[in-house]
Amino acid sequence: MIVREFLIWIETAPAPRRAEAAHALARAYLYADVDDETRSAMEAALTLLLDDTSSDVRLALADSLGSSDKAPRHVIVTLAADQADVAELVLSRSPLFIDAELVDIAAAVAGRLQIAIAKRPVLSNAVAAAIAEVGDREACLTLLANPGAAIARISFRRMAERFGEDFEVRDALLGRKDLPADVHQRIIRAVGDQLGALIVRKAWVQEPRAKVVTREACDRATVAIAAETETEELSALVEHLRVTGQLTTALLLRAVCAGNVAFFETALASLSGAPQHRISSLVRAGRVSGLRAAYAKAGLPPLAFDAFAAALDTWRKAAGEGGPTDKYRFTMQMVDAVIARYADITDGEMNDLTTMLRRFAADQAREAARDFAKAAVAA
Repeated sequence: MIVREFLIWIETAPAPRRAEAAHALARAYLYADVDDETRSAMEAALTLLLDDTSSDVRLALADSLGSSDKAPRHVIVTLAADQADVAELVLSRSPLFIDAELVDIAAAVAGRLQIAIAKRPVLSNAVAAAIAEVGDREACLTLLANPGAAIARISFRRMAERFGEDFEVRDALLGRKDLPADVHQRIIRAVGDQLGALIVRKAWVQEPRAKVVTREACDRATVAIAAETETEELSALVEHLRVTGQLTTALLLRAVCAGNVAFFETALASLSGAPQHRISSLVRAGRVSGLRAAYAKAGLPPLAFDAFAAALDTWRKAAGEGGPTDKYRFTMQMVDAVIARYADITDGEMNDLTTMLRRFAADQAREAARDFAKAAVAA
């Protein structure tokens, strides 16, 4: 009886009053203790309100029903296809949508509605992948800012590929603690390339020098990324570097001299095709002949082998003494041990490597000085 009277009343009531009544009816449907017949009548009334000419009425329905798993599903689905103000309320909150529906909707809409989906409290890999693939810039920024979003490696990669030149998207990607190391490195490489191109365009330095500077800056950042990467993630980082042509002798030697032997082991295993555990055993036991064979199979330059052997000897000695107490001094000792092996060599490639290592040692000295200054100021 009450529902029938309500339906008669809304035919002549003004829009603001209809919106208030729609909100009250929706709340009653969700929380009132009524019999099944009354609840069915209330559901019918809510369904009829979907045809109301006033968007305020439909907005009231979306606001009151949008977060509930008890809402009539057909009402929620209809509201999701309404105008943006209405649709975004249910798309951003309703637990009634399954992933497949959200994926389809994300592909069919744009702007505010993609953003609404991207900021749902819980977002699966599948829906996040749809946003990463077809979402606009703002939707991807919203996705990256959502702590409840499960984002797969491929989705991070797609956003880096699509929006890697956008500094806000780059910052948002780099701000994610779950950003895979290979994607992190991809972003660093892109930034380096952009800076190198700017330096050349502005004629601040000659192009060959700009390439050296940007490459070494990228290598330095890559070694730092690798040092913070979990062991199980190193393989993906190494594969990315290999495919993109960045897994160079200079990068590997820099990593070993920085004490990142796990990265070197992973790279050598990847390049040689040998099992990771065998490479680790050869490196850590100092079995030079076996290591030389794996090194040769990896296709690395023969003349540089003694450089790696010298650095690894220094690393094993420090490890046997409980590990380095001063990472910068330790790195400089590693570099000095390598350079000492090549004091009389005039080969072009080794000259390039020793020159790189000298610059690397200088970088480490500057880092040590900065850390000392910070500690002194803090004290």
